[in-house]
Amino acid sequence: MDNGDISKLKRYHAAKRDEIRARLREFHNISREDDKRIFEELCFCILTANTSAEMGLRSIAEIRDILLDGSQEDICSMLKKSGYRYPNKRAEYIVETRNRLKEDVGLGRGEGRLGEKIRSFNNKDELREYFVKNVKGFGFKEASHFLRNIGVRGYAILDKHILTCLSEYGVVERFGKKRPINKSEYLEIEEKMKQFSKKTGIDFDELDLLFWSSKTGKILK
Repeated sequence: MDNGDISKLKRYHAAKRDEIRARLREFHNISREDDKRIFEELCFCILTANTSAEMGLRSIAEIRDILLDGSQEDICSMLKKSGYRYPNKRAEYIVETRNRLKEDVGLGRGEGRLGEKIRSFNNKDELREYFVKNVKGFGFKEASHFLRNIGVRGYAILDKHILTCLSEYGVVERFGKKRPINKSEYLEIEEKMKQFSKKTGIDFDELDLLFWSSKTGKILK
């Protein structure tokens, strides 16, 4: 697909649309599952920050069974076993976040408490802010990633692939290694991506996965 050619982007979307929509349906179904599964997705997004989706998937598979009750030391040990890049720091993030959510919403003390908390927000901006504030290691990108992965739509996940595509289509200036450094920058770029979605007629959430696929050849999460 040539850089910056909207007609080719639309043709690429037509070719990938069914696969992308199937993936979005998978995300939506996670929101109906129990707190353990939702918390697993949150931890996956902690693990993918500054690494990769593939590394996150390998690592979460190693620690899945001990996410709700494993010690920081045990989680760290299992992450090392998986070859994860930041085992000590991310084990700390997971346990600190788990403890905070246990205190705030009763995570692990009853079915659906985390899900209920998520559904209690009427404002999507406030929902994202809640996870930025309460999850160790989360910024706007990571919180957006988590919420998208449990079926909450309308957020941009501004990683290097998405930013590169947005610059190629003239939506933002070419970033290179520079990323949004604060909330206002993130929201400004997110709004520009929404306007580009309207311009192309490609659904906003589908556009995110489409861009990611165009750079990686995959439609993961």
